[in-house]
Amino acid sequence: MQYRFLRGLAGALLALLCMGLLSLRYHSSLSPQGVRETPELSPPSLGSRELQLHDVFIAVKTTRAFHHSRLELLLDTWVSRTREQTFIFTDRPDEGLQERLGSHLVVTNCSAEHSHPALSCKTAAEFDAFLASGLRWFCHVDDDNYMNPRALLQLLRTFPPAQDVYVGRPSLNRPIHASEPQPRNRTRLVQFWFATGGAGFCINRKLALKMAPWASGSRFVETSALIRLPDDCTVGYIIECKLGGHLQPSPLFHSHLETLQLLGAAQLLQQVSLPSLSPLPRNALVSTAGCPMSPELQGLRLLAVPHLPRQH
Repeated sequence: MQYRFLRGLAGALLALLCMGLLSLRYHSSLSPQGVRETPELSPPSLGSRELQLHDVFIAVKTTRAFHHSRLELLLDTWVSRTREQTFIFTDRPDEGLQERLGSHLVVTNCSAEHSHPALSCKTAAEFDAFLASGLRWFCHVDDDNYMNPRALLQLLRTFPPAQDVYVGRPSLNRPIHASEPQPRNRTRLVQFWFATGGAGFCINRKLALKMAPWASGSRFVETSALIRLPDDCTVGYIIECKLGGHLQPSPLFHSHLETLQLLGAAQLLQQVSLPSLSPLPRNALVSTAGCPMSPELQGLRLLAVPHLPRQH
């Protein structure tokens, strides 16, 4: 009887010993030397996906005095097709616009004056809102611009995602000069290209993040005051003089300072921005007989002859 008890106890001890050895072997395989680490998954690259219109932040700068005379026209044409991407930056509340746009109407604390500080204040608000949005492109236009969303997207898709991009139309045929303050009450003469805000311009996120030390928060207004130039000039100054970047000029952006009489209807549809308050070529109002107008051409027709009813 005692023999059977001792034999059973020995068997139990042997089983426990085997289990202990197996456990030790299993845990040693989980040590840093014995396990192959799972590679950390990196977030998907923005550049791996084709750019879509919802990746673009479109900022429209306006003032209370132009809410009816300018903005109503834009809201009835191109903004109606880009509402999710478009934000209106103004200086006074407007119940009618607020009801129509909701959170896409941004009332800043900026002055309604057409002065360098007031304009730079609104551009700073646009820039900060873009950075907070997480979107891939920032595009600015004024309230007298007609934006062609399809042409805009086609243009932005041509740029490599890894490249710093600042694209627009210079208003001058030469670089602008500015005096940059230096220590000991000295100044340094700098020159740079800039895209006129009146025609619109775009900056990709990669470049915008690099601009932040001179453009985010109150720093944009401070930088503008430093060189004593307007907001669109300040953007060019930061990119070219502070970051060593370059404006990529594009003939597809247009301001009210230009004449469009040499452009045909087909060419108009290829332009990114057009001055909505300037006369358009007469042939832009004519569609092919029997063929319905495209949404873009309908928009141009409305802008050229605002009293015509909108076609559906």
